[in-house]
Amino acid sequence: MVARVTHYRIRVGKVEEFAATLESLIPAMDRLKGFRVLLVLQGPDPESREATAISVWETPADMRESDNDEFYFHAVAKLLTCCESFSPMHEQKVLVSKFAKR
Repeated sequence: MVARVTHYRIRVGKVEEFAATLESLIPAMDRLKGFRVLLVLQGPDPESREATAISVWETPADMRESDNDEFYFHAVAKLLTCCESFSPMHEQKVLVSKFAKR
């Protein structure tokens, strides 16, 4: 498995919109081949505008193919309008994982 990791600095007053946009991405991501989980972490301060998004995929090819999904592409573009800055998305190998089953 692989993870796509991106760090964001959210614009003042846009944290709720940022979170709502991410929520809107979940149904589309669930339909993408190889998608496993999305985690979005906010800094320790409740007012923090720093966030880290981690999406986990079965294979690197599955992760890269997600970039070609039209809905996903437009949702990510909308997400970025909520941000002052973001790091380039980068890929990391998942060494160990355990996700709870619902």
